[in-house]
Formats: sequence, structure tokens, C-alpha cells
Amino acid sequence: MLYYLYDGTFEGFLTCVFDVYCRNEAPARIINKETSLPLFTDTHSVVTDESKAERVLQGLEKKISKSAINMLYYCHLSEIQDIELILLRYIQKALASPVSIEVNFADDDVLALSKIYKKVSFERLRMFQFVRFQKTADGMYFAVMDPMYNVLPLCAEFFQDRYANQQWLVYDTRRNFGLFYDLTKTEIVRFERPPVNLKTGKITAEQQDESEKAFQDLWKDYLQAITIQPRKNLRLQRQLMPKRFWKYLIEKSE
Repeated sequence: MLYYLYDGTFEGFLTCVFDVYCRNEAPARIINKETSLPLFTDTHSVVTDESKAERVLQGLEKKISKSAINMLYYCHLSEIQDIELILLRYIQKALASPVSIEVNFADDDVLALSKIYKKVSFERLRMFQFVRFQKTADGMYFAVMDPMYNVLPLCAEFFQDRYANQQWLVYDTRRNFGLFYDLTKTEIVRFERPPVNLKTGKITAEQQDESEKAFQDLWKDYLQAITIQPRKNLRLQRQLMPKRFWKYLIEKSE
């Protein structure tokens, strides 16, 4: 069994696709280099090459639309097991077909990627809905999230446009990286020693801006004011606002 090992990036995956064609191979799996391997496995370590990735993209642009290529990127961020093989099969079919395959939902891989794309897109929208920033004593706005899929890279443009006049940091606790905006650019950051409790995402009273406690109390008062107790429907509430997000919602905290 041949395993392709890569760095986990989308450019790295496209480099894998390039190598599959150049080496005329059919890898059993394409996995992140940090993943543990079974014994006696043949491997090919792929070195990410932007020029190779660009050549694959150029070939795809002749076969499918830009929105379909964007879908491939979203699906790669899903981190679903063996998503790379599904993507590889899709790309091979797309390049081999005389017509676009992107709406051929009778194909298992096209249908599977369509469903995954919708899930990742919906998780991205939930980030916009459920992120709650806390203002720190040094004037930065800080938020913690734990998305099901690796959607934080898809949120950078939205947060930068919406909060362009303030410094902010949104941190993904599951993947241990965040997006930091310093009023000029957004970059990826990682904590070696987290300054806050990442399980709760709460900053301490000493770290808070002096007005933060008042704003948090306003959030809680607002939730209480709009809640009609006789019509309270926890089942519907969990459907619209999944419970896995509650621990980061200021208005839901005690």
C-alpha cells in the first residue's frame, strides 16, 4: 500500500495531485505527515510546490468553474477522513471528462463533495453568528471558538471587513491557531502558553477592559428580556443554536 504524505495544506494537496500524474501512481491514502502510519507502509513524501499546484489549478480551470474549484478548497478544509482521496477522484474525473462534471450528482464523488461543501459553508456562517468578542485591558477584542471543520481561514475576510477599525484575535482551540488583525493585516498566530483558559474562552477580570463587564451584563439582560418563558422551546433553541457553541456565548454564561 502506497501512502502519500503532505503538509496538510491545499497547495500541498494539489502538489500531491501533480505527483500522482507524474509518477503514474494510485496512492491508497493521502495523509498529513503528522499522522501515525501502519507498519511496513510504502510512502512518498510530497514537498509542497506552488508552481506544481498552480499547474493543477490551471488544468482544472479549463474543465470546471471557479465556484467548483472553490468548493474543492472548502471540502479540503472539512478534514473528513480520506477527503483527499475523494478530491483526487473528482479531479481525475474532471480532467478526463470532455464536459464539466460539477453538476453530475449521479456520480458518488460529485454528490459527496456537494454535501460536504454545504456542511462546511454552514459551519462558516455559524462562526459569524456565534462569535462573541471580549475587550481586553489593552484594547484588543478576543474570541475563542471550536468549529467542527477548519473554517477559520474562510472567515478572515469577513472579520477584517466588519471589524476594520479595531484589533482582534479569533482563536480555534481545536486546531490551536488563530487569526490576528493589527489594523493593517490579518495573520495566523499560535499560542505556546495560552493567556486565557481556552476551554471556556473567558478572560479574567484583570485582563478585561473596565467596560467589558458592563457589556456582558447587557448581553445577559437582553437575552432575559426577549425570552418569553411560557414559549421557551429548548429543543428548537438547540437546533438553531447548537449546544456546542453555548460555552462561548456570553449571554448563556452564568
